[in-house]
Formats: sequence, structure tokens, C-alpha cells
Amino acid sequence: MLIYPKIDPVALEIGPLAVRWYGLMYLVAFLQFWWLGRRRILTRPYLTQAGWTVTEIEDLLFYGVIGVIVGARLGEVVFYAPVYYLRHPLEIFAVWHGGMSFHGGFLGVLLAMTLYARKTRRAWLDITDFIAPLVPLGLAAGRIGNFINGELWGRVADPSLPWAMVFPHVDLLPRHPSPLYQAALEGVSLFALLWWYSRKERPRGAVSGLFLLGYGVFRFIAEYFRTPDAGIFGRSEVVSMGQWLSLPMILLGAAMFVWACRRMKDSA
Repeated sequence: MLIYPKIDPVALEIGPLAVRWYGLMYLVAFLQFWWLGRRRILTRPYLTQAGWTVTEIEDLLFYGVIGVIVGARLGEVVFYAPVYYLRHPLEIFAVWHGGMSFHGGFLGVLLAMTLYARKTRRAWLDITDFIAPLVPLGLAAGRIGNFINGELWGRVADPSLPWAMVFPHVDLLPRHPSPLYQAALEGVSLFALLWWYSRKERPRGAVSGLFLLGYGVFRFIAEYFRTPDAGIFGRSEVVSMGQWLSLPMILLGAAMFVWACRRMKDSA
């Protein structure tokens, strides 16, 4: 069995300033969003024909950063640990300790993109279709940050599993390194799917629908290997909080994808 490598969550210290790996992973996520966004515009003629320019990436990133940080933290507070944060309200601002909910961040980004759509008078679905392929690798970076922090450890695994890992700060049982599973599924696999699918123009809403469907399915699967969070519905070994929150994404994503494809077929 593998042993979790105790990693100092602080990457470097400059005087009283401590730079944590978790924060650096967010920086990596934002930088890759910017780089991939530019690449999409420069290599996808249908996007330039639709009026997208590389200068818009900075604006999208600004709105997205605010949406994801505020939404992810509030999602953690509301969906997963409301009682704890009611007792320790100042901890809400301690984002460097970890504790960022994807589903909350997702809602925050949707709100931010709504504001951006109103500002630019672009169709909201055109914006979400554009940014959807830029998100998964940022999610992968976040999961790597979870792994470095030694959090979100997995369920107990068969000791014969070659990559079963003991997390000494938890117990001495072999466990699934679930943050790495999520990085591979919600991150790399979802990115490959969306990047391939969006290589040419698709019906409005189809890429967004595929993102919702793909993330929801991958997250639902990954939750079977992750120690369930308590959440607002309590702790369940059958359906976890992450799975409850992913179900609406799966249903809405499938409906959006079918609607977008049928709409294109009807207009053909």
C-alpha cells in the first residue's frame, strides 16, 4: 500500500506571508482558463465569426474569479457545514484552509456570467458554451490542491488495490485517493470530451448541456470512492451530498443537450 506523502500545505513563506499550495492551484486554474480561452478563439474560426475576441478573456476571467470564489465558499457554508460556520462565522473567510464547494462555485459562475451577458448583450448560452471547455482542467487543479491538503480522503479500499493509500492523519486503513480520481474524471476526462466536442460549431446550449451532464455523471461516480460528507441531509452511505447535488445537473444537462440538438434539427 502507498502512504500519503505528508505535504506541507505552505508552498513558500515570504516574511509573514505564507503562500499555500491550495491557493496556487486556484491561480493555475485561472491561468489555464485564460490560456485555453485565447487558444479557442485563435484556433476556432466559428468563434471569431461570432464576434469573440481575445481581449474578452480578461473580462470573463474577472467575472469568473469573483463568481467561483464567492460561490464556492458560500456553497461549502450552506450545503456542507452550516452549523459549524454559524458557530465560527469568521472561518467563512479562511478560504486558504480549503473547503470550497464546486456546486456553489458553479452557481456563482452562472450568476457572474448572467451579469456579463447583460453587460455585453450576448446570449447567456453563447457565453456558457464558450467557457464550458475551459473549466475542467481548473477543476483538476483544485482536486490536486485537495490532495495536497490531505482532505476529501476516500472510502476504505481493498488492501490489494495497487494504489490504495493510507492517510496517517485519518487512520491506518487503506483508502481510495479520491481527489486524484476526481481530478482524472471531472478534470482531464471531462476536458477531453468537451474540447473534442466543441472543436466545431454546435447548436446553442449543446456544449453547456454536455458539461452539466458530463460533470454530473463523473462526480456521481467519483462519490462512490470518496468518504461521504455530512451535508445538510446528514451523512449517508447510500447517496452522498455530492450525488444529491449532481442529480439536477445530470437531468438538466441531458434535457439541454437533447433540446439543443432537436432545435438544430427542426431548423435545418
